[in-house]
Amino acid sequence: MDDRAQPGWEGFTFMGMDHQGEFRRAALELGIPDDEISRFSQHLRLSIGLSGVGGGSPVGQFGGLPRLPMGMKWPSAGDILLPLLFSVDCGALPRVDGFDLPADGTLLFFVDQEKDHGDSSGRYARVVYVPDGTETAVAEAPSSVCVREQLGLCAELRAELPLWLQEGEDEDWHEYWEDLDWEDMSPFQQQLVRYMERDLPHLDELRTLAYGLWPSGAFVVIGGYADDEVINSIAEQTLAGREKAGEIPAIPIAKWYSHLEKEKHRLTSEWISLASEARAYEEYYTSFVIRHDDLAATRVGEALAVTGFKAP
Repeated sequence: MDDRAQPGWEGFTFMGMDHQGEFRRAALELGIPDDEISRFSQHLRLSIGLSGVGGGSPVGQFGGLPRLPMGMKWPSAGDILLPLLFSVDCGALPRVDGFDLPADGTLLFFVDQEKDHGDSSGRYARVVYVPDGTETAVAEAPSSVCVREQLGLCAELRAELPLWLQEGEDEDWHEYWEDLDWEDMSPFQQQLVRYMERDLPHLDELRTLAYGLWPSGAFVVIGGYADDEVINSIAEQTLAGREKAGEIPAIPIAKWYSHLEKEKHRLTSEWISLASEARAYEEYYTSFVIRHDDLAATRVGEALAVTGFKAP
Protein backbone atom coordinates (compact mmCIF):
# COMPACT_ATOMS: atom_id res chain seq x y z
CA MET A 1 0.00 0.00 0.00
CA ASP A 2 1.68 3.22 -1.09
CA ASP A 3 1.62 6.42 0.94
CA ARG A 4 -1.24 7.89 -1.08
CA ALA A 5 -3.43 4.82 -0.71
CA GLN A 6 -6.46 5.09 1.49
CA PRO A 7 -6.12 2.81 4.50
CA GLY A 8 -8.98 0.69 5.71
CA TRP A 9 -10.91 -1.34 3.22
CA GLU A 10 -11.77 -0.88 -0.41
CA GLY A 11 -14.39 -2.35 -2.69
CA PHE A 12 -17.53 -2.30 -0.56
CA THR A 13 -20.23 0.34 -0.12
CA PHE A 14 -22.36 -0.07 2.98
CA MET A 15 -24.80 2.77 2.50
CA GLY A 16 -27.67 2.81 0.05
CA MET A 17 -27.83 5.62 -2.49
CA ASP A 18 -30.47 7.44 -0.43
CA HIS A 19 -28.27 7.23 2.66
CA GLN A 20 -25.20 8.35 0.72
CA GLY A 21 -27.13 11.25 -0.73
CA GLU A 22 -28.51 12.26 2.64
CA PHE A 23 -25.05 12.27 4.19
CA ARG A 24 -23.42 14.06 1.24
CA ARG A 25 -26.03 16.83 1.14
CA ALA A 26 -25.72 17.44 4.86
CA ALA A 27 -21.90 17.49 4.68
CA LEU A 28 -21.89 19.87 1.70
CA GLU A 29 -24.12 22.24 3.66
CA LEU A 30 -21.35 22.34 6.28
CA GLY A 31 -18.91 23.50 3.60
CA ILE A 32 -16.92 20.24 3.47
CA PRO A 33 -15.35 19.51 0.06
CA ASP A 34 -17.03 16.80 -1.99
CA ASP A 35 -13.87 14.73 -2.48
CA GLU A 36 -13.26 14.62 1.28
CA ILE A 37 -16.86 13.49 1.84
CA SER A 38 -16.26 10.65 -0.63
CA ARG A 39 -13.07 9.57 1.15
CA PHE A 40 -14.78 9.55 4.54
CA SER A 41 -17.82 7.70 3.17
CA GLN A 42 -15.59 4.80 2.08
CA HIS A 43 -14.99 4.05 5.77
CA LEU A 44 -18.52 4.76 7.03
CA ARG A 45 -20.70 1.69 7.48
CA LEU A 46 -24.34 1.62 8.44
CA SER A 47 -25.32 -1.19 10.77
CA ILE A 48 -28.67 -2.20 12.25
CA GLY A 49 -29.13 -1.60 15.96
CA LEU A 50 -31.64 -3.78 17.80
CA SER A 51 -33.16 -2.60 21.07
CA GLY A 52 -36.28 -3.11 23.14
CA VAL A 53 -39.50 -2.42 21.29
CA GLY A 54 -40.65 1.14 21.78
CA GLY A 55 -42.73 2.79 19.10
CA GLY A 56 -41.38 0.66 16.29
CA SER A 57 -42.62 -2.63 14.90
CA PRO A 58 -40.87 -5.72 16.31
CA VAL A 59 -38.30 -7.34 14.02
CA GLY A 60 -37.25 -10.17 16.30
CA GLN A 61 -36.80 -11.25 19.88
CA PHE A 62 -34.04 -11.40 22.46
CA GLY A 63 -34.18 -14.64 24.43
CA GLY A 64 -37.34 -16.70 24.63
CA LEU A 65 -37.99 -19.89 22.68
CA PRO A 66 -36.97 -20.38 19.03
CA ARG A 67 -39.20 -21.28 16.09
CA LEU A 68 -37.37 -24.22 14.51
CA PRO A 69 -38.16 -26.23 11.37
CA MET A 70 -40.40 -29.19 12.06
CA GLY A 71 -38.29 -32.17 13.09
CA MET A 72 -35.15 -30.12 13.78
CA LYS A 73 -33.47 -30.86 17.10
CA TRP A 74 -32.48 -28.06 19.45
CA PRO A 75 -28.95 -26.90 18.43
CA SER A 76 -26.29 -28.42 20.64
CA ALA A 77 -22.60 -29.05 21.11
CA GLY A 78 -22.52 -32.76 21.80
CA ASP A 79 -24.85 -33.26 24.75
CA ILE A 80 -24.81 -29.57 25.71
CA LEU A 81 -27.85 -27.65 24.45
CA LEU A 82 -27.15 -24.10 23.30
CA PRO A 83 -29.42 -21.31 24.61
CA LEU A 84 -31.07 -18.95 22.14
CA LEU A 85 -29.45 -15.52 22.34
CA PHE A 86 -31.78 -13.79 19.88
CA SER A 87 -33.53 -14.17 16.53
CA VAL A 88 -34.45 -11.71 13.77
CA ASP A 89 -36.83 -11.60 10.82
CA CYS A 90 -34.52 -10.65 7.94
CA GLY A 91 -37.40 -9.36 5.83
CA ALA A 92 -38.37 -6.85 8.53
CA LEU A 93 -34.87 -5.35 8.89
CA PRO A 94 -33.85 -2.14 7.11
CA ARG A 95 -31.69 -2.79 4.06
CA VAL A 96 -28.08 -1.68 3.82
CA ASP A 97 -26.32 -1.87 0.43
CA GLY A 98 -23.28 -4.17 0.44
CA PHE A 99 -24.46 -6.07 3.50
CA ASP A 100 -25.88 -9.26 2.03
CA LEU A 101 -28.32 -10.43 4.66
CA PRO A 102 -30.94 -12.80 3.29
CA ALA A 103 -33.91 -10.86 1.94
CA ASP A 104 -36.32 -12.91 4.03
CA GLY A 105 -36.38 -15.79 6.48
CA THR A 106 -35.18 -15.88 10.06
CA LEU A 107 -31.71 -15.90 11.59
CA LEU A 108 -31.34 -17.50 15.01
CA PHE A 109 -28.24 -17.10 17.15
CA PHE A 110 -27.49 -19.78 19.76
CA VAL A 111 -24.58 -19.71 22.21
CA ASP A 112 -23.55 -21.06 25.58
CA GLN A 113 -21.61 -17.96 26.54
CA GLU A 114 -19.84 -19.31 29.60
CA LYS A 115 -18.47 -22.31 27.71
CA ASP A 116 -17.75 -20.34 24.53
CA HIS A 117 -15.72 -17.83 26.55
CA GLY A 118 -13.37 -20.57 27.68
CA ASP A 119 -13.16 -22.41 24.34
CA SER A 120 -11.72 -21.12 21.06
CA SER A 121 -13.15 -23.88 18.87
CA GLY A 122 -16.49 -22.11 18.27
CA ARG A 123 -18.42 -25.32 18.94
CA TYR A 124 -20.54 -23.70 21.62
CA ALA A 125 -22.17 -21.22 19.23
CA ARG A 126 -24.40 -21.75 16.21
CA VAL A 127 -26.18 -19.55 13.66
CA VAL A 128 -29.26 -21.09 12.04
CA TYR A 129 -31.07 -19.74 8.99
CA VAL A 130 -34.70 -20.71 8.41
CA PRO A 131 -35.96 -19.69 4.93
CA ASP A 132 -39.43 -18.26 4.48
CA GLY A 133 -42.01 -20.95 3.71
CA THR A 134 -40.38 -23.48 6.03
CA GLU A 135 -42.86 -25.21 8.30
CA THR A 136 -41.82 -24.31 11.83
CA ALA A 137 -43.02 -24.63 15.41
CA VAL A 138 -42.03 -23.06 18.70
CA ALA A 139 -39.56 -25.49 20.21
CA GLU A 140 -40.21 -26.87 23.67
CA ALA A 141 -37.39 -26.03 26.04
CA PRO A 142 -35.58 -29.10 27.37
CA SER A 143 -35.07 -28.94 31.11
CA SER A 144 -31.29 -28.62 30.71
CA VAL A 145 -31.31 -25.46 28.57
CA CYS A 146 -31.29 -21.93 29.97
CA VAL A 147 -34.09 -19.80 28.50
CA ARG A 148 -33.58 -16.05 28.71
CA GLU A 149 -36.51 -13.77 29.40
CA GLN A 150 -38.07 -12.84 26.06
CA LEU A 151 -37.85 -9.24 24.87
CA GLY A 152 -39.22 -7.92 21.58
CA LEU A 153 -36.70 -6.06 19.42
CA CYS A 154 -37.07 -3.10 17.08
CA ALA A 155 -34.47 -1.87 14.59
CA GLU A 156 -32.86 1.40 13.55
CA LEU A 157 -29.82 2.29 11.47
CA ARG A 158 -26.63 3.38 13.22
CA ALA A 159 -23.30 4.73 11.97
CA GLU A 160 -20.03 2.86 12.46
CA LEU A 161 -16.41 3.76 11.75
CA PRO A 162 -13.24 1.68 11.98
CA LEU A 163 -11.46 1.87 15.32
CA TRP A 164 -8.70 4.14 14.04
CA LEU A 165 -11.25 6.78 12.91
CA GLN A 166 -13.27 6.73 16.10
CA GLU A 167 -12.81 9.18 18.94
CA GLY A 168 -12.60 7.90 22.46
CA GLU A 169 -14.51 4.68 21.79
CA ASP A 170 -11.59 2.57 22.98
CA GLU A 171 -9.65 4.54 25.57
CA ASP A 172 -6.71 2.13 25.83
CA TRP A 173 -6.21 2.10 22.05
CA HIS A 174 -6.39 5.88 21.70
CA GLU A 175 -4.20 6.54 24.73
CA TYR A 176 -1.60 4.21 23.23
CA TRP A 177 -1.53 6.23 20.01
CA GLU A 178 -1.61 9.62 21.72
CA ASP A 179 1.35 8.69 23.92
CA LEU A 180 3.51 7.70 20.94
CA ASP A 181 6.04 10.14 19.53
CA TRP A 182 6.22 10.25 15.75
CA GLU A 183 9.55 8.40 15.66
CA ASP A 184 8.12 5.66 17.89
CA MET A 185 5.24 4.93 15.50
CA SER A 186 5.45 2.09 13.02
CA PRO A 187 5.50 3.08 9.32
CA PHE A 188 1.89 1.93 9.04
CA GLN A 189 0.79 4.04 12.03
CA GLN A 190 2.55 7.05 10.50
CA GLN A 191 0.71 6.39 7.25
CA LEU A 192 -2.66 6.41 9.02
CA VAL A 193 -1.85 9.68 10.78
CA ARG A 194 -0.75 11.30 7.51
CA TYR A 195 -3.92 10.12 5.82
CA MET A 196 -6.19 11.53 8.53
CA GLU A 197 -4.36 14.87 8.68
CA ARG A 198 -3.94 15.32 4.93
CA ASP A 199 -7.06 13.75 3.41
CA LEU A 200 -9.63 14.12 6.22
CA PRO A 201 -9.05 17.60 7.69
CA HIS A 202 -12.78 17.83 8.57
CA LEU A 203 -12.82 14.44 10.32
CA ASP A 204 -14.39 15.78 13.53
CA GLU A 205 -17.27 17.43 11.66
CA LEU A 206 -17.88 14.39 9.45
CA ARG A 207 -17.83 12.02 12.40
CA THR A 208 -20.24 14.21 14.39
CA LEU A 209 -22.56 14.45 11.38
CA ALA A 210 -22.63 10.67 10.85
CA TYR A 211 -23.37 9.92 14.50
CA GLY A 212 -26.02 12.63 14.49
CA LEU A 213 -27.83 11.14 11.52
CA TRP A 214 -27.58 7.56 12.75
CA PRO A 215 -27.03 7.48 16.54
CA SER A 216 -25.47 4.49 18.29
CA GLY A 217 -26.87 2.54 21.20
CA ALA A 218 -28.48 -0.93 21.06
CA PHE A 219 -28.67 -4.33 22.77
CA VAL A 220 -27.44 -6.07 19.64
CA VAL A 221 -25.95 -4.76 16.39
CA ILE A 222 -26.37 -6.49 13.02
CA GLY A 223 -23.59 -5.69 10.55
CA GLY A 224 -20.94 -3.01 10.83
CA TYR A 225 -17.28 -3.48 11.68
CA ALA A 226 -16.15 -6.75 13.20
CA ASP A 227 -14.98 -6.54 16.80
CA ASP A 228 -11.32 -5.52 16.93
CA GLU A 229 -10.39 -8.38 19.26
CA VAL A 230 -11.88 -10.89 16.82
CA ILE A 231 -10.14 -9.41 13.76
CA ASN A 232 -6.89 -9.23 15.72
CA SER A 233 -7.13 -12.95 16.50
CA ILE A 234 -7.89 -13.84 12.87
CA ALA A 235 -5.01 -11.64 11.66
CA GLU A 236 -2.54 -13.26 14.08
CA GLN A 237 -3.57 -16.76 12.97
CA THR A 238 -3.42 -15.75 9.29
CA LEU A 239 0.07 -14.28 9.53
CA ALA A 240 1.39 -17.19 11.58
CA GLY A 241 -0.11 -19.65 9.08
CA ARG A 242 1.41 -17.86 6.09
CA GLU A 243 4.80 -17.80 7.82
CA LYS A 244 4.62 -21.52 8.62
CA ALA A 245 3.59 -22.35 5.04
CA GLY A 246 6.50 -20.32 3.67
CA GLU A 247 4.18 -17.94 1.82
CA ILE A 248 5.91 -14.94 3.43
CA PRO A 249 9.37 -14.52 4.99
CA ALA A 250 9.63 -14.86 8.75
CA ILE A 251 8.58 -11.58 10.36
CA PRO A 252 11.06 -10.12 12.88
CA ILE A 253 9.52 -9.63 16.33
CA ALA A 254 10.22 -5.89 16.16
CA LYS A 255 8.12 -5.60 12.99
CA TRP A 256 5.34 -8.01 13.98
CA TYR A 257 2.93 -5.35 15.25
CA SER A 258 3.21 -3.25 12.10
CA HIS A 259 2.57 -6.32 9.91
CA LEU A 260 -0.35 -7.26 12.14
CA GLU A 261 -1.93 -3.81 11.71
CA LYS A 262 -1.67 -4.08 7.93
CA GLU A 263 -3.21 -7.54 7.99
CA LYS A 264 -6.11 -6.34 10.15
CA HIS A 265 -6.84 -3.55 7.66
CA ARG A 266 -6.77 -6.05 4.79
CA LEU A 267 -9.13 -8.38 6.61
CA THR A 268 -11.80 -5.70 6.97
CA SER A 269 -12.49 -6.21 3.26
CA GLU A 270 -13.11 -9.93 3.86
CA TRP A 271 -14.88 -10.07 7.22
CA ILE A 272 -17.88 -8.26 8.65
CA SER A 273 -19.76 -8.40 11.90
CA LEU A 274 -22.84 -10.58 11.46
CA ALA A 275 -24.06 -9.71 14.95
CA SER A 276 -22.51 -8.36 18.13
CA GLU A 277 -23.92 -8.02 21.61
CA ALA A 278 -23.33 -4.75 23.46
CA ARG A 279 -20.85 -5.01 26.30
CA ALA A 280 -22.80 -2.73 28.63
CA TYR A 281 -25.78 -4.98 29.38
CA GLU A 282 -24.56 -8.47 30.23
CA GLU A 283 -21.71 -10.19 32.05
CA TYR A 284 -20.78 -11.99 28.83
CA TYR A 285 -21.01 -10.57 25.31
CA THR A 286 -20.73 -12.49 22.05
CA SER A 287 -19.64 -11.36 18.59
CA PHE A 288 -20.41 -13.32 15.42
CA VAL A 289 -18.25 -12.50 12.38
CA ILE A 290 -18.48 -13.86 8.86
CA ARG A 291 -16.76 -13.50 5.49
CA HIS A 292 -18.62 -11.38 2.94
CA ASP A 293 -18.79 -14.24 0.41
CA ASP A 294 -20.15 -16.69 3.00
CA LEU A 295 -22.89 -14.24 3.98
CA ALA A 296 -23.76 -13.56 0.34
CA ALA A 297 -24.17 -17.31 -0.18
CA THR A 298 -26.18 -17.64 3.07
CA ARG A 299 -23.51 -19.91 4.54
CA VAL A 300 -24.23 -18.57 8.02
CA GLY A 301 -22.95 -21.78 9.55
CA GLU A 302 -19.45 -20.50 8.64
CA ALA A 303 -19.78 -17.59 11.08
CA LEU A 304 -17.20 -17.45 13.87
CA ALA A 305 -18.29 -16.60 17.40
CA VAL A 306 -16.15 -15.14 20.17
CA THR A 307 -17.49 -14.50 23.66
CA GLY A 308 -15.86 -11.96 25.93
CA PHE A 309 -16.28 -11.32 29.64
CA LYS A 310 -17.00 -7.90 31.07
CA ALA A 311 -14.91 -7.52 34.18
CA PRO A 312 -16.72 -5.84 37.11
